[in-house]
Amino acid sequence: MLDKSGIAKRIAKELQDGFFVNLGIGIPTLVANYIPEGIEVEFQSENGVLGMGPFPYEGEEDADVINAGKQTITTMPGASFFDSAMSFAMIRGQHVDLTVLGAMEVSEQGDIANWKIPGKMVKGMGGAMDLVASAENIIVAMMHTNKAGKSKLLKKCSLPLTGVGCVKKIVTNLGFLEVTSNGFKLLERAPGVSVEEIQKATEGNLIIEGDIPEMTL
Repeated sequence: MLDKSGIAKRIAKELQDGFFVNLGIGIPTLVANYIPEGIEVEFQSENGVLGMGPFPYEGEEDADVINAGKQTITTMPGASFFDSAMSFAMIRGQHVDLTVLGAMEVSEQGDIANWKIPGKMVKGMGGAMDLVASAENIIVAMMHTNKAGKSKLLKKCSLPLTGVGCVKKIVTNLGFLEVTSNGFKLLERAPGVSVEEIQKATEGNLIIEGDIPEMTL
């Protein structure tokens, strides 16, 4: 199965030349480290950065240059900085081609819950609400099950929703799936993972058509 870097590598293969991409907090931030050769993409962060690069090497961090998750980042030549009003105008105006988000739960209808666990303190939903309301191309990066081994790909989300019917594709440590009108369609298996293992770990309706290929990274 995939580790967090493996999930990011597979999502990076979905990038296309010229894309403007917003990376959410957590696993999605790793996608910036694996841009395929021969293409150029611009990474946007809702705290006001366009042109994010990979994470800095140890000792080269600049505490004033951070992403929305307050992690230190690098910037590419030509990068720009701006206020939140400009940043969310980009997002709400649908100028972002791809949004990559983490999630605690995704339903078979494409609903996403990624901002609040009841009973736990949170700082707020951040830019997630605007991203899921405005983006037309959302890929979720997440673990297939929680720490207790229970599925996070559900018939219906149990946590407060961030967005309804907005998720298009999901990459987990077990596979690559597409959200369809009939449920989760399995497109690829993670290396060394069987279809049966994915079925067992998926509560929502899982669609399997023909032989499911093993993904390449």
